[in-house]
Amino acid sequence: MNKVRIGIAGYGNLGRGVELAVAQNDDMELVGVFTRRDPASVKTAAGAKVYSMDDAASMADDIDVMIICGGSATDLPKQTPELAKIFNVIDSFDTHARIPEHFANVDKAAKESGHLAFISLGWDPGLFSLNRLYAESILPNGKTYTFWGKGVSQGHSDAIRRVEGVKRGIQYTVPIESAMEAVRSGSQPDLTTRQKHLRECWVVAEEGADLAKIEESIKNMKNYFDEYDTTVNFISEEEFDAVHNKMPHGGFVMRSGMTGDGEKTHQMIEYSLKLESNPEFTASVLICYARALARLKAEGATGCKTAFDIAPAYLSPLSAEELRSKML
Repeated sequence: MNKVRIGIAGYGNLGRGVELAVAQNDDMELVGVFTRRDPASVKTAAGAKVYSMDDAASMADDIDVMIICGGSATDLPKQTPELAKIFNVIDSFDTHARIPEHFANVDKAAKESGHLAFISLGWDPGLFSLNRLYAESILPNGKTYTFWGKGVSQGHSDAIRRVEGVKRGIQYTVPIESAMEAVRSGSQPDLTTRQKHLRECWVVAEEGADLAKIEESIKNMKNYFDEYDTTVNFISEEEFDAVHNKMPHGGFVMRSGMTGDGEKTHQMIEYSLKLESNPEFTASVLICYARALARLKAEGATGCKTAFDIAPAYLSPLSAEELRSKML
């Protein structure tokens, strides 16, 4: 099989992760990075060629899969449908409530142009979505729980940095161990938002800033912190750089269910991830789905698909015969 030719649209943490992930897969090759910035100003991790986003359309014949690495808030809702008119595309759109709307827009663009698009791939949505589907299909009588962390929430960290007096800020989402143990016990508890997660904030304040006001503003911030037990820790910039310089994350999907005569037998399904680098792991997910996209496109598929639509065998570089022999 010819190598899958990859393009990267956008070069932040995720784009860098995709560049590095391509190098770990022998059946992939990177054509280049496409940026809205001045290409001369972008330094890539592995020396990938950098082009202006304005030049992307002229290189459509050179790229099998364009991996779009923009943000879900404003970039992907516009970029993915537009680029799906030119390329086969993949994104990691993660605003759960807007996935149906995003799917419809991308599906329309891809079908009209004869392209194939995969959306909302990563670990949640993505791998966690698959595990929720498997678990609820296997144990129809039960309850599903998702816990996130311990890890950096990029959206909440950004919200902290927008508070007056904050120079640097980062926020960690922390699952509450007692809540997870209650789920594992089989009691199927009803858990509030506050009972499932803590939020830890680490802040470098501007010189002379009112620390009490910063703490109050963060803890009472609606839609971010007001429904959680939140701690705000003030530290020096040196400590911030030394300790909070990575992007770990992870989480758990749990399904507590009952089976058997009278449904008296407790069954527990649990899936977990512990990630030192959220963007590098998400990039690795996108790359294996790029392989699947190339295979499905070769079979004539068009339109938009999610993780639910793609058979696991398409993700692996191994043949069907090798999979049956080594993994089944």
